[in-house]
Amino acid sequence: MHEDERGQLIERLRRYGYVTDRKVLEAMGSVPREEFLPADQRRLAYQDTPLSIGKGQTISAPHMVGMMLDALELRPGMKVLEIGTGSGYHASLMGYLVRPNGRVYTVERIEELGTSARGTLERLGFGDVVEVVIADGTEGLKEHAPYDRILVTAAAPSVPQPLKEQLADGGRLLLPLGTRAMQELVMVTRHGDEYRRQELGGVMFVPLIGKHGYRD
Repeated sequence: MHEDERGQLIERLRRYGYVTDRKVLEAMGSVPREEFLPADQRRLAYQDTPLSIGKGQTISAPHMVGMMLDALELRPGMKVLEIGTGSGYHASLMGYLVRPNGRVYTVERIEELGTSARGTLERLGFGDVVEVVIADGTEGLKEHAPYDRILVTAAAPSVPQPLKEQLADGGRLLLPLGTRAMQELVMVTRHGDEYRRQELGGVMFVPLIGKHGYRD
């Protein structure tokens, strides 16, 4: 049943223009979203809506996931940093897209979520491409920098300086910016010491908690 629902969702995302990259559609059609959800939420896996994963966190609506992946233009061999692992679903899709020879480092501040996501990713065969780290994501992950792409899946009051510094020249940093109540999805592109910003539309994400984000 889930496979039929997944196929119908992917077709809607394509038809209505949420996702245009064929490889992103392929990834979303291949990775089982239900496996990243609590048991009582799995029947809702292919409704186009955010869902609770516990600890006050959510898994984003599929159309938002697809739009963000489209904007990042991930390619095989890229090194990616994700801030906010959550369930691990987004990291799995990025892992799919950067294979072969790519790597995704995903940072989660809530140990229970990070541990659960790590187990799910390993069980589904992404352990070789995705590494889960329990830490304050607002400080990035300096030991593996620079990154071709950085994705932040929670809303920050401003662009965390460590993430800007850890972005490769020519790289893209995608994150929601704004208050807890009003946010804009922003793409930051690095050109040497210059950072150019492009606003991609209004969004609503949970707040980014940490030293360079909001305080808990």
